[in-house]
Amino acid sequence: MRTGAGAAAVGTVLAVDGLVHLYWATGRTWPASDTARLSQLVLNLQVPFTPQVLVPLAGVLLSGAALVVAHGGRLPALARRLPPVLPRLATGVVAGGLLARGAVGLVWATGAGADPGDTFYWLNLLLYTPLCLVLGRTAWRLSAAPAPAPAPAAQ
Repeated sequence: MRTGAGAAAVGTVLAVDGLVHLYWATGRTWPASDTARLSQLVLNLQVPFTPQVLVPLAGVLLSGAALVVAHGGRLPALARRLPPVLPRLATGVVAGGLLARGAVGLVWATGAGADPGDTFYWLNLLLYTPLCLVLGRTAWRLSAAPAPAPAPAAQ
């Protein structure tokens, strides 16, 4: 996968995830019926789905998305305004977070700490873990690649 395409893929998923967290911060709980069920579906445990938790998390996800995409050369205006090491470092941090979540997901996939009869188990097995591992690998490879040279600023 080309650097720009990989960055766009990782950035898009992170941005969508960030927007979903902002949606939940409004008090809505789709696709679940309430916050307790939503917490169980997403995290396999009960945590507060409050704006105080969700808004900062959305900010981290959206910032990570922007920095990964900037490192991949898809946001040259942003890349020019940042220290060159920042997008690359952020891409590495994103990779580490995604790979860590993927590793935990592999443990849950064995049935350790996750009930195979629960919806979370299947979401983790079929969606969350594979997505985290693929995106984590992509972000890791991006973090090791030199950033494309940013286009010169328009005069």
